[in-house]
Amino acid sequence: MKLNMNRIDRRRFLRGTGLALALPMFGSLATPVARGAAARANPKRLGCFYFPDGVPMPLAEDPAYQDWAWFPHRNGDDFTFTKCMQPLEPLRDEITVLSGFSHPKSRNSHGHNNADQFLTGAATGGGDMEYANTISLDQEYVKVVGDQTRFASLVMSTDGGTGTARGAHTISFDRNGRAIPAEHRPKQIFDMLFVKSDGDSARRLALSRSALDDMLVDARSLRKTLSSADQQNLDEYLDSVRQAEIKVEKAKRWINAPLPKIDGDHLNLELTTDEPREYLQTMFELIYLAFKTDSTRVATYQIGRENGVGRSDHLARAVGFNLAHSLSHETKNPGGWKNFAIYCQFLNEEYGRFIGKLKQTPEPAGTGTMLDNTLLLFGSASSAFHLSRNYPLILAGGKQMGFKHGQYIDHAGSNPQGGAWDGGQEPWQKKVTHEDTPLSNLFATMLQRLGSPTQSFADSTGTIENV
Repeated sequence: MKLNMNRIDRRRFLRGTGLALALPMFGSLATPVARGAAARANPKRLGCFYFPDGVPMPLAEDPAYQDWAWFPHRNGDDFTFTKCMQPLEPLRDEITVLSGFSHPKSRNSHGHNNADQFLTGAATGGGDMEYANTISLDQEYVKVVGDQTRFASLVMSTDGGTGTARGAHTISFDRNGRAIPAEHRPKQIFDMLFVKSDGDSARRLALSRSALDDMLVDARSLRKTLSSADQQNLDEYLDSVRQAEIKVEKAKRWINAPLPKIDGDHLNLELTTDEPREYLQTMFELIYLAFKTDSTRVATYQIGRENGVGRSDHLARAVGFNLAHSLSHETKNPGGWKNFAIYCQFLNEEYGRFIGKLKQTPEPAGTGTMLDNTLLLFGSASSAFHLSRNYPLILAGGKQMGFKHGQYIDHAGSNPQGGAWDGGQEPWQKKVTHEDTPLSNLFATMLQRLGSPTQSFADSTGTIENV
């Protein structure tokens, strides 16, 4: 990759803005003392990735079980990957596979409704349940590091936008539980990160600030005439205005700061899901570049939308199938488990490629790799047959935060599926014989090791000690 960021005069940049530089520290330019400081100051990053519709989980007596089940065989550090997971074998010592985790408030929801709550743990399920969401894991960490980079977070998905309640196109939700729109167009993402906008930005920011001031004055005057219920609604609105104020003030601080210089010639930025493998690789590459340039330290990417609606369903064409979602419904057909597993194998391969790139990229002054300082969560909020339990999860990176890897942590018990079920006709009708661990326990653990002061998250009941 060709990078010409070194041509920027770092001292002049810092003197001109008074802000931390939104570029990596370069160990080759640092004094020995500075290198030691850089080692202590390596940024801690968080990336969260979601895929829909569960994973292949054939029963032990099924011929596909040995080769095409998603969960590894055996547990601890003595586990073995199946063919479905084989692309991750070279990264065995950098990852932890987890089973037996789920969000208690969503365990009775159908698996097609689950992307909304994957990072929040909120009660967003279907039926008569009223939809209400809360802050997502990534945005909780944004509270800690969001003001230290040009972009508080990078929110991406294959389908873009927000989608609908229980049909989300984003896994990121703000402090009020509102969906944060995701970007799906590689060129727009690249331009946002690395291409200077027009020179009218300062004027627009000034107008935005003026408009916000006017709105606050009008709102305070209006409040005196409202009922208590309407005052509460107005207060929620004013909270949104205050968040907009914060964003405007931050944008003003960065407006004159040079953007990182990135040569994007190696990227096909006009890609769509009609070229699914290259599209997925490009989306991962953009996250890598955003982390590499310290443009953000938080990223989410929803790889697919639940229920087989949208352009993300076309990703299966990378491995010769028409639609991804249908593979999860055809497992009783001859070769059905294998076909579903081949698609999951493709996702594992591209995710593994991204992990490998972080591992191969050193941090400055010999202080480990980007992967050592980047915590990654990859998974789905359903398992076989879109069951809202026993989420398939892979945790990677973060060794300099105390995470240890090279293990399969099986909290689901000894059931050969990796699940815990007994009786019934279909998995969602079966009797639970082993209760999952709250996934928010893992989230609380992640936040604490990332440096967040939070002691809990959502409905967590503790932390996970063996990761």
